[in-house]
Amino acid sequence: MKHFLQETDFSRDEVAQIFALARRFKQERGHHERPLAGQTWAMIFAKSSTRTRVSFEVGIHELGGNPLFLNTNDIQIGRGEPVSDTAKVLSRFVHGLVVRTYAHGDIMGLAQDSGVPVVNALTDFLHPCQIYTDAFTAAERWAGPGGDLFASLQGRKVAFLGDTGFNMANSWILGANLFGMKVSLGGPASDGPGREIRELAAKMGGSFHFTSDPYEAVAGADIVYTDVWASMGQEGESAERQKRMMPFQVNKKLFEAAKPDALFMHCLPAHAGEEVTQEVLDHPRCVIFDEAENRLHVQKAILATLAQKRD
Repeated sequence: MKHFLQETDFSRDEVAQIFALARRFKQERGHHERPLAGQTWAMIFAKSSTRTRVSFEVGIHELGGNPLFLNTNDIQIGRGEPVSDTAKVLSRFVHGLVVRTYAHGDIMGLAQDSGVPVVNALTDFLHPCQIYTDAFTAAERWAGPGGDLFASLQGRKVAFLGDTGFNMANSWILGANLFGMKVSLGGPASDGPGREIRELAAKMGGSFHFTSDPYEAVAGADIVYTDVWASMGQEGESAERQKRMMPFQVNKKLFEAAKPDALFMHCLPAHAGEEVTQEVLDHPRCVIFDEAENRLHVQKAILATLAQKRD
């Protein structure tokens, strides 16, 4: 059974095929094949969402399937039922699971006992659908209408600023190495990449650069990326996190220290005046809404690929 729990669950060749399929789905929206026809995919969301929920619901529908949304109040997994039992039961009813939750171990447990594909729609450790979308969005710019999307990423550099010990930074560590890119992380030493991602990256032969100098991080970068400083579940730490991460705010001066044609990216929602200034959000090379749109097309390509591999 093929699952998509982390960036490296697909090979480089498979990622190239997913990107090509996403581009075709985008171009042929409303007129392409419907590989999920007759299928129901359950969406288990312990964390609320705008972009993730809407893009997956619309995507499953456009692929011919029926999205079944379940929050933690709708199922027993949050009230004592073992994760393994939930996986085994749901596998008898649905054709796939899309899961957005806190603990990465929960989604790993679901996949271990699931008889249908499981897709990681975000955990506190990784956000692989977002990273595939970010890379695809940049590749659209660099490859052009008919160019090789995956090849256009080779040798490019992404700089991630802020909380470099959470899911988006972790995903860029795995994703950049998979895509043939370089990744530089800039943040407080207290919020650097953790032991788990370091060990995972080393096991897979990946590498990354970490620095507490934001200008060193963005030097020569093709993408400047940031995310909120207090993720869901960290609201109580917001004031303290803002204080120590303010030197890594992406403002005009820091953005201009990257390559002259660098793109600015953010997975949204953005907090203007905190991790990024409004001036950067309004910049013509800010592609945050392209990223949001492309979640739909890339996730459709991921779902279609998993459905094909299951058959």
